[in-house]
Amino acid sequence: MKTSISIGAYGKRDINDVMEFVVEAEQLGVDHTWSAEAWGTDAVTTLAYLAARTTRMKLGTGIMQISARVPSMTAMTALTLNKLSHGRFILGLGVSGPQVVEGLQGVPYKAPLTRLKENVDIIRMACRGERVAYEGKYHTLPLPNGEGKSIKLDHVPVEIPIFLATLGPKSLEYTGVAADGWLGTSFSPDHAEAHLSFIRKGAEAAGRTLKDIELHAACNVEIGENVEEMIASRRAGVAFQMGGMGSATTNFYNDAFKRAGYADQAIEIQRLWVDGKRDEARRIVPDEMITQFGAIGTPEMVRDRFRIYKKAGVESLSLRFDNALDNKGKLAQLEQVMGLLKGLD
Repeated sequence: MKTSISIGAYGKRDINDVMEFVVEAEQLGVDHTWSAEAWGTDAVTTLAYLAARTTRMKLGTGIMQISARVPSMTAMTALTLNKLSHGRFILGLGVSGPQVVEGLQGVPYKAPLTRLKENVDIIRMACRGERVAYEGKYHTLPLPNGEGKSIKLDHVPVEIPIFLATLGPKSLEYTGVAADGWLGTSFSPDHAEAHLSFIRKGAEAAGRTLKDIELHAACNVEIGENVEEMIASRRAGVAFQMGGMGSATTNFYNDAFKRAGYADQAIEIQRLWVDGKRDEARRIVPDEMITQFGAIGTPEMVRDRFRIYKKAGVESLSLRFDNALDNKGKLAQLEQVMGLLKGLD
């Protein structure tokens, strides 16, 4: 099973420490690094830096928000990073959510899936070395009745893998149709079909199988003996996902937990959060909404969880460690994880 780490939230940590963690992670055998982009850091700058500091691991955006850039700029950025990394770049795309898209980027959060499809079409056209001419619902190139002309990017044509971070059923189906890989969040291997059934449906409609899509799933990891304490420390994060990662009407994380069988809990946690009763929202998060969406516990418990992920078809674990840990603590956890994954049956 492959492994990856995610980097971001530098406002809370020294960015140089984060970069050193990635370099050390490569030495431990980690296969991929994904750069986060929400409302603090962009997904590109650090990968350009890491392209010069690493030699083997794949470098991917996890994710570039499609509403923050026009598709042609995304293509140029992807082609540039691919050159700087000597072919190690993966383009991860996602639609983000209405609070960020409308609040920070000033773009209507309208028809996100259609916009995602058009972005993928234009980016692939540009990377193939074709003249960019496209007529979609939200993107028309060149702009009609203007002075623009169809332009071919000044790059050697190359196929850059496109991974999609999707959560909604229709978006998951499109992932099965068009993507090279999937960046999964709010995923439980105990309830894998809540996500994978839709990806499979899309893949089969396109004459593909699930094996044609590289499945990466986020996995919260913590190894230790104080299991109850570790679980309790993560209630706040789950409550924030259910109530704060989106609006009261549009929260893809909340919806994913509902499909996994936690509808009543997800709805109530969100209600309390939106009503400002956040301590109460944290308290009612059940253990299963933590333990079934990661690998937390003793080394034996964590190894058993990894087996369940593998059995569910996950090809790469996107390891998420406690952000309160410093580099030494994260590297110690990472080293344990790499040992547990060796010879996993």
